[in-house]
Amino acid sequence: MLNLKRDQTPGGKLDWVEAPVNYLADLSVKPVTYNPPAGTGVPRRDGNYRDFKVRVRDGRPIASALSLDRQAFILTRHDTAVRNFYDEQEVTTAYYAEVEALVRRETGAAKVVIFDHTVRTADRAVERGLRTPVRSVHNDYTEKSGPQRVRDLLPADEAEARLKKRFAEYNVWRNIARDPVEMAPLGLVDAESIAPRDLAVCDLVYADRTGEIYQGVYNADHQWHYIPAMTRNEAILIKCYDSEKDGRARFSLHSAFDDPATPANARPRQSIEVRTLAFFD
Repeated sequence: MLNLKRDQTPGGKLDWVEAPVNYLADLSVKPVTYNPPAGTGVPRRDGNYRDFKVRVRDGRPIASALSLDRQAFILTRHDTAVRNFYDEQEVTTAYYAEVEALVRRETGAAKVVIFDHTVRTADRAVERGLRTPVRSVHNDYTEKSGPQRVRDLLPADEAEARLKKRFAEYNVWRNIARDPVEMAPLGLVDAESIAPRDLAVCDLVYADRTGEIYQGVYNADHQWHYIPAMTRNEAILIKCYDSEKDGRARFSLHSAFDDPATPANARPRQSIEVRTLAFFD
C-alpha cells in the first residue's frame, strides 16, 4: 500500500481530509440497486448502508508511483480535442477514439473495445437527463459480470477465444468542466488494502436487464486517495476487473465524497466515465 510520508506539506496544507463515505455496514440485507432510465429519477438501494468517516489522502504527491496492477488506479495527463461532452455524437466519435488510444498506451492491450459512457453532474442531473455522482463505495464489475460483458459485446466465437486469454475492464474518468473539480471529487481505495470479504455482490436492476456490481463492505483498513482540483486535461484510469489471478489487483472500490474543504460557492462537479474492455495477447 502507498502512504504519504507526512501529514502536512511544507506550506501547512493537510495531505488528507476526513470525510464520510457510504458503505455497506454488513450483509444483513441483500444489496440491490434499482436504476431508473436516465432523467427519470435517482437510483433506489436496498441494503444496510451507513456513512463511515475515512481519511482520504491527497494522491498527487504519489501519482508517479500509482499502478493499475497494485492500486488499481492511476492519474495521467490526457489532452482532449472534445469541445462539448454533452454532445453524444462528439463523445462517441472523437472522444471514444482518444480513450481507446489512452487505454492502449497505459495498458499495452492488443485490442480495446469501448462500450459505454456516463455523463454525471451535481447540478439538476435528473431534469437534464443525466446521472448524479455515485455516493456509495462500489466497483462496477464482479467475478461473474466481467466475463458476461465480453459475451454480451463480442461475437460468440471471438468472445470465447478472448476469454481464454487475459482481459480487463477499465473506466476512464475525467472532469469535463472548464474549471477544476471543487464539488464531490472521486475517492479511490488502494486495491492492496481491499480484502475479498469487502466485496459484496449487488444486483443492479434496470428496466430491461439485471447486472451485478460489487458494493464495498466497511473495512477500517481501507486506504483512500483522491486527486484534488482535477483539471480537464487529466484522467483517472480505474481497473474494475482483471481476469488474471497472479496476485495483481483484480478489483477496486471508489465513490464520490463530500470534501469538507469544498468552498460554499463551489461549482457543481461535471464528469464523464467511459467503460472499456482491454484484451491482451
